[in-house]
Amino acid sequence: MAVRPILICGDPRLTAPAVPVTEFDDELAAFVEDLFETNTAARGAGLAANQIGDPRAVFVYDLQQQSVRHRGYVVNPVLETSEIPETMPDPDDDVEGCLSVPGEWFPTGRADWAKVTGVDIHGEPVTVEGTGYLSRCLQHETDHLLGHLYLDRLIGRNQRAARKMVKANGWTEAGRSWLPGADADPFHD
Repeated sequence: MAVRPILICGDPRLTAPAVPVTEFDDELAAFVEDLFETNTAARGAGLAANQIGDPRAVFVYDLQQQSVRHRGYVVNPVLETSEIPETMPDPDDDVEGCLSVPGEWFPTGRADWAKVTGVDIHGEPVTVEGTGYLSRCLQHETDHLLGHLYLDRLIGRNQRAARKMVKANGWTEAGRSWLPGADADPFHD
């Protein structure tokens, strides 16, 4: 198991749609463990394979919602949601961040309910369903595998602010990354 560098916004691997997993073997199991280890080191709620430069359609999640821990992974996920709001998100309750947009947070509209179906590392069916924070995470990670960052979901002034932030940080080119546990934690000073 290993902690892997996390790509930063601007790298084209983050905008390429994932490739379905077809090999269910020990290497896939080890890769999922690397995703968990990297996510834990980064203190993230979830991590998609393309965030560490791997094109496979797999993500992990590990988050606390009220007093319940949700931890798992999905290979070849398919997302279903309730209606996604089209109004301006609440700047206090709808804030979202991303390990590939280190240290930044923006209000992001998400559906309150989401369900992801897929398979596990053995090819057996998996279903994860939730509301609130878990729903947000499932949508966020599935978006990654479709080649979308949460910045793509922003509207209005939030979208304009994010564009300025990306330019100001120089995140317009490939090859930038950060290594959890070695580099400064961009989310927790």
